[in-house]
Amino acid sequence: MTEHATHRLDGLEPDNLLAFMALLGLLRTLEKARPDWHPRASWTVDEPPLRPRLHAAEEVAGDAIVEAAAEGLAALARHHDFGGLSDLRLLPDEAARRLRDVAGSDRYTADLWAALVSDAAITRDGKKVEPTPLCLMFGQGRQHFLPRLASVPQQTRPPNRGSGRRKSEISETECLREALFAPWKRPDATHSFRWDPHEDVRHALRARDPTDSKTKETTQHGANRLAAVGLSVLTVVPEQRFGKVRLALLGGGREPGGAHTLHWPIWREPIGLAGIRALLGHPHLDRPGTRAALGVVERRRARRISSGKLMNFTRAEARFE
Repeated sequence: MTEHATHRLDGLEPDNLLAFMALLGLLRTLEKARPDWHPRASWTVDEPPLRPRLHAAEEVAGDAIVEAAAEGLAALARHHDFGGLSDLRLLPDEAARRLRDVAGSDRYTADLWAALVSDAAITRDGKKVEPTPLCLMFGQGRQHFLPRLASVPQQTRPPNRGSGRRKSEISETECLREALFAPWKRPDATHSFRWDPHEDVRHALRARDPTDSKTKETTQHGANRLAAVGLSVLTVVPEQRFGKVRLALLGGGREPGGAHTLHWPIWREPIGLAGIRALLGHPHLDRPGTRAALGVVERRRARRISSGKLMNFTRAEARFE
């Protein structure tokens, strides 16, 4: 691919939570593998269809980007070790112990655990800590969150695609290239996190029960690997709400009925991960004047929903209020 200082990421749609988290993961992997590139992102506001654009401090080819992302994934995925835990149903003392244990470790491990739980935010029954709202699996259909969060980023390539004479292998870099630079076809029989709204297929529209562990869906494996690393950016914190301590997510919120939401901005100028975190946590992005001053043209909002035993995030609506 031709060398440029900017690259349009045509695979990452603005209304897909998985795509936004993959963008965060891409920046995190590049900061790890190629910090001298000073990777940043913006959105093609004036060049529809709307997509993110990657910026580097020097001209690089698309092939170099996916190779660096693979290198960063290899380095960060080693820290996805949860000591045999299956689900984020932790007692407060256990959560506090695990958070203390990683506090003096490397920055990425600390960030990852800070994105999963807070020992100060307890469930309504007073027994366990609240998990991140991005955890959508608690054993339904034998789907467990932490084993997937450990295994997906470490699985460098998906199983062979197709069957018979059409069976073909795909390399790690080609898989990442498809996730970043091409519209998604979701051809991979690998685990996902239910962050892609495409996975919200209702029971009434299917021939088989979607909670059946034998039902195998396909996904975009490279995007899930990057998103698993991107999760580390979305820190959770305890928050006082209506006299109780509840869990708050960076960029998150709740609707009047209690449903979790996640908001992310669409901005014009290139910024790095630190700038994106600042925008996600800004308290006044609902004010047009503040958004204009920060170069934000709109926000996207995805809602967490339940359908039977399964949970998903919806496609994100554009918000201009």
